Amino acid sequence: MSMIEYIEAGGLIMKILILMNTVGIALMITKWIQFWRYNRQKRVHADQIADDFATIASGDGNRVLLIVKELLQSRLRRLERGMPTIKIIATTATLFGLLGTVVGVLMAFEAIGKVGMGDPSVFANGISMALITTVGGLIVAIIHTVGYNYLIAYLDTIEAGLEEELLIRFYGREK
Repeated sequence: MSMIEYIEAGGLIMKILILMNTVGIALMITKWIQFWRYNRQKRVHADQIADDFATIASGDGNRVLLIVKELLQSRLRRLERGMPTIKIIATTATLFGLLGTVVGVLMAFEAIGKVGMGDPSVFANGISMALITTVGGLIVAIIHTVGYNYLIAYLDTIEAGLEEELLIRFYGREK
């Protein structure tokens, strides 16, 4: 069976899974490139945060650190845009696969109800759809779960690097 035949056998649910996969992978690639560029310029971003801080800060060391961390978090929130979509795709892909399983089994039983058990090929299409959508949903979910977790770890690395740059800038030493 070719890939196109598998997709056709999976019906509408398989097409939805392919759309989800395409959107999610494009988003993960975009986020990875964005994170990579941002991480390469962490000193520039630390300078910008320090400049923002200089316009609003005054007071004791704890307050200074709190303001700097809030400025850092506000910048990182911009990077986090789109990440919930990847997580939603990772979560719902398995549900769509399960939906395809249930629909396929339902189709198989409807076929059995109409023609009886005399010919197993009568309900094979429903069972085939059930298995194909299950596999499709799991593949999409696995790809997006791994991608999401990788990107979250990368974002944590960026945050740690920026915090280190800011500590050096404000306190003249590393953590």
